[in-house]
Formats: sequence, C-alpha cells, structure tokens
Amino acid sequence: MKKLFVLFIFLAYTFSVQAVEIGQPAPQFTLPILKNDSPISLKQFVGKIVYLDFWASWCAPCKTSFPLLNKLHAKFKTQGFDVIAVNLDENKDLAEKFLQEVPVDFTVLRDSNGEWADKYVVDSMPTSFIIDKNGVVQKIHHGFVAEDIKEIEAKINELLAKK
Repeated sequence: MKKLFVLFIFLAYTFSVQAVEIGQPAPQFTLPILKNDSPISLKQFVGKIVYLDFWASWCAPCKTSFPLLNKLHAKFKTQGFDVIAVNLDENKDLAEKFLQEVPVDFTVLRDSNGEWADKYVVDSMPTSFIIDKNGVVQKIHHGFVAEDIKEIEAKINELLAKK
C-alpha cells in the first residue's frame, strides 16, 4: 500500500507540472512594466518573433546576456522582433538597480510572485523562450554565455525569414 501511495504522489506531481515545450503555444500573460506598472500582454506581440527571457537581479549570466540581447533587439526590431524580459525579483528596487548598471531598450516586465515563471517551468536563470509570429514556442534556452548569442541570432534569422 505504501508503494502505491508513493507512486500516486509521483504521478500526481508529474502530471501537475506541465512544462512549456517546443511546438506548444506560449502561455499567455499580462504583467506590469517594471518602470511604470502599466500592463502589457503577450498577445500584443502576436505577429512578431519574441525572445521571452526570465531573469533576476542576482543572475550573473544575465549581466552577460542583457547587453547582447539589447544589440540583437536593436538589430532586428524593425523586422518584427522584440525582447521581453520578465524579472522575478520580489523587490522591485533590486531589478531597477540592475538595470541602472546594465541598461536596455527592450521591454522589462515584473513577475514578483513567480506565477508565470512557474507556468513556464523556469528552473534556471536565465531561461528564455523564442516564440514565433503565431505565438508558438520554437526554442528554449537555459543559462547564458556570450557564445550563445550566435545560436540565438541564427534561430531568430530563421524565424524572421519564414513568411
């Protein structure tokens, strides 16, 4: 009986956590902009390629990724590409301090209670999702080192080239 109970708990956990996978629609959310708390919905970006990046102020790889993502955003924004960074810090001041040190021109949102990070099953920092023009996840990326930007840019080019 004890083994059956353990199996039940395992299966219940397995089926309750549904990770976002490549080929699935990205879960839709509305979150506040970090600077002014105005709500932004992921639906507003349908028709564009989106690099959705979950990050936190304590994330060392994020200090590497943000300047490179900012350059990528500047390079492709006129072609229908956007970067959306979702901060997971409970304390908004920590995120704002990070952005003073590493300023960016792309959209930065807040998910201070981690609700959407949980729905996307973010288990490392940063975790990013490349979403196509139809709102479907095409790539998931965990962590970040400077060389990763080449692979990310190649995927964005591929998706921008699709009609």
